[in-house]
Parts: sequence; C-alpha cells; structure tokens
Amino acid sequence: MTDSVFSFTELPIRPAAGSADLDKTVVIIPHPDDESLGCGGLLALLRRARVPVRAVLVSDGTMSHPNSRKFPAAARQALREAELREALTILGVETEPTLYLRLPDGAVPGPGAAGFTAAEQQLRAYLAQEQPATILVPWRRDPHPDHRATSQLVQAALTGLPFAPRLLEYVVWAWERAAPADLPQPGEVSGWRLDIGLVLAQKQQAIAAHRSQLTGLIDDDPHGFQLSEAMLAHFARPFEVYLEAN
Repeated sequence: MTDSVFSFTELPIRPAAGSADLDKTVVIIPHPDDESLGCGGLLALLRRARVPVRAVLVSDGTMSHPNSRKFPAAARQALREAELREALTILGVETEPTLYLRLPDGAVPGPGAAGFTAAEQQLRAYLAQEQPATILVPWRRDPHPDHRATSQLVQAALTGLPFAPRLLEYVVWAWERAAPADLPQPGEVSGWRLDIGLVLAQKQQAIAAHRSQLTGLIDDDPHGFQLSEAMLAHFARPFEVYLEAN
C-alpha cells in the first residue's frame, strides 16, 4: 500500500457503539476466513447488540491446497466450510441460514462469464428473502480476482431489488498488495476505522478457527497457501477499515 496515495491507518475512528445502527446485516464472504479477517470485529459487535447477521460464502475454498491427496477437493471444501461455521459461531453469528454459492475458488466468475448469471439470481433471491439493511462486501478493487468478482456479483444482484441496502466495503488484501490504482481515489468513497478493541480477542479466536490456512493441518501440498505473520498482523489491530461510496 502506498500511504502517500491513501492511508487506511489515518482514517478517522468511529466508536463501537454506532455499529448497532447498521441493523440487519448480510456479510458476503469470498473465501472462508475473509469474514474473520476483514470484518470479524464488526460481526461480533453486531451480535453483541443482538443485530441479526446472515452470511453468504461465494467460493468453494478448494484452491488453497490444490495438490493435497490427503484432502481432495471435496474434503477441502467440507473442511473449509466447517472452519467457517466454527468462526461464525465464535463471532455469535447463526450458521444455519448461510448461503453457499460454491463457485470455483480462484475463478469466481465475473459479468459475462459462465455461472455468473445463475449466481446473481441465487444471491438476489437470498437478499430478497433476508431484506438486510446493510451488506458487508469486499472492497471493489481488493487485489484478489475473487474479491473483485464478488463485488461485481453483489452489485448485479442488487439490481432490481425493491429496496437498497447500505453497502459497506471491507479490506483484506489491499493491506498487502494494493497498487495505487487499487486504493480509493479522491472523492470516490468515505472511509473510517471502526474501534473493535472490545471484541478483538473474539476476532482473533475466529481467525484461529481457520486452521487449514494457519497451520500444517494440510501437510502434503508444499505449495499450499498459509496466511503469513505479516498479513495476520494487519488484523491484530484494534480497528477495522470500512469504505462507503459517496
């Protein structure tokens, strides 16, 4: 990230108490762990305030260790979905209403690609049923193709709904990988940091539930993915960043 262009760490702080005003919320999750990393603190605060929260998992999560024989694709999917349910439970979020789109990890379709329209329709139906006041979605230019495709999917699904939820964008990979063009541009969004100190330990417990991404649980793929200590450090701070279109 280039702080001279835009600095997440210099955004104004908002107190935890205001999060309850978001009312019923749906969190859109590209991969299991994004919910805990990007907005786990807010989810915990919402549930402490007894605000209803629902979750949508977009990808099947299978590409973190694509060469594992101990955990073939179906087993990786089941493992990562189980980790997500554990993390959501730690954050106080009910897991039964979760929508699993199970789009291909690493190849979540964008507009015009095969599978996009069907996923858009499925997500729109879910949102119409749940009628959230707020949707949490990855930052539109978060530098991971699945995160960008997820943002596009949400925008398409919102078209035609008889209500307009508030859209808050959370940051995951932009902490580490953002080029200047990936960051918010002047006048594009308003941003702030949410104080999550009250629930930081709870957020850390939720992150730790994603053992396949943090430990040697899947130990037979030498090229498998693990979250680095440097990456995790961004999410050990007592605030989370949110961006909202002007």
